[in-house]
Amino acid sequence: MSESFTVSTILPTRPERIYKAWLDSSQHGQFTGGVAVISPTVGGAFTTWDGYIQGATLALNPYTRILQSWRAEDFPEGAEDSQLEILLEEVPGGTRLTLIHTNIPDGQAEEFKKGWLDYYFTPMKAYF
Repeated sequence: MSESFTVSTILPTRPERIYKAWLDSSQHGQFTGGVAVISPTVGGAFTTWDGYIQGATLALNPYTRILQSWRAEDFPEGAEDSQLEILLEEVPGGTRLTLIHTNIPDGQAEEFKKGWLDYYFTPMKAYF
């Protein structure tokens, strides 16, 4: 079995800016506070949060969607990568960022959901 969740927020900027920042090592590191190394192409690998998170970009739809394989250092031995889908939609006041995180090892979804809210959404609101 695996777990999943969806979270979203409104950021006061355009989808293009969020899309580009998510895929840029320097900007990603600035809005999270952790070192990020990102190859911004389909098939490109990435690490974020000083290597705690790693994965690869599976699909890119410019300014609207990023699909990535995703895993954390504390995934159980033998666990498959989870999947992270970032959707960007222009709305009044900015952009709705919806994050759909699936195939998370059992018992870890709530921890990661809190992490997205505390370590991504909150600092992204300040950054953008």
